Amino acid sequence: MQQRDPEITHVAMLMGGWSNEREVSLSSGKACTKGLEDAGFRVTQIDAQPDIIDQLRELKPDVAFNALHGKWGEDGHVQAILETMKIPYTHSGLLASALAMDKHLCKSAVARVRVPVVEHQVVPLSDAIDHDVLTPPYVVKPVADGSSVGVHIIDKDNDSLASMIDSEGFDPESQVMVERYVPGRELTCAVMGNVALGVTEVLSTEGFYDYTAKYQPGGSEHILPADLSRMVYHRVQKYALAAHTELGCKGVTRSDFRYNDTEGTDGELIFMEINTQPGMTPTSLVPEMAAHAGHDFPELLTWMINDAGLDR
Repeated sequence: MQQRDPEITHVAMLMGGWSNEREVSLSSGKACTKGLEDAGFRVTQIDAQPDIIDQLRELKPDVAFNALHGKWGEDGHVQAILETMKIPYTHSGLLASALAMDKHLCKSAVARVRVPVVEHQVVPLSDAIDHDVLTPPYVVKPVADGSSVGVHIIDKDNDSLASMIDSEGFDPESQVMVERYVPGRELTCAVMGNVALGVTEVLSTEGFYDYTAKYQPGGSEHILPADLSRMVYHRVQKYALAAHTELGCKGVTRSDFRYNDTEGTDGELIFMEINTQPGMTPTSLVPEMAAHAGHDFPELLTWMINDAGLDR
């Protein structure tokens, strides 16, 4: 891994953008800017807009730290721009980012390496509103979005899907994933390079680890290390690393799981998704996991800058 000298390395912090996760990205970008400056780097923040090529051409950074979340910043588009401009960047490359962002393609890929995934279908949102695609309870979510944006748990007393059109602005013909609801515990595990970090259990005060629980102070409680049997703990780490590797991810990722132990100590462990641009806000999980492994925030960010590259 290249060791970049903070005193001569100029970092462009890509943040903001125009996805549904703009505010989270701005928060991540601000936190990462401070962390890198604490580590001695010169950092210039760029609110990524359609003129980002002109901004980067004028700035001429040595490295781009990708703190964007959601569509365009996390799905391979900005990665393609950085590859074309020959600007080394953090996190995963074009193909891995696109695969991970599409929940159906992601599940298909990781299932090939024996990572268990939940039964699911991809249908137009209008079909999901019109009738039960699966027997309730089940989950409906956009095929390509992050941070639990637009996620709905449907049971026999809940018909809130129309709100995805009325108040959340989704196209009725947009594709959504409908998957069996897996009860139980919310687990997550980060991978840093080729090493799986600790496993965290997330307890949400909202009843579901939604957008508010993820990013509002007090929205969730993180238990690290998660109180699991050694076998299950290691299995989560194994699956997180397998997903990271099979998709061809780079840098830092975070994989989310559901663990249903209501019928025994072994239980059902299901991979839900992988995040190639995990949050770096004050309430985010990855910095906690890295700290648990002995890497403080500036050290984690320095590692990510040193790991940055092209042809990812």
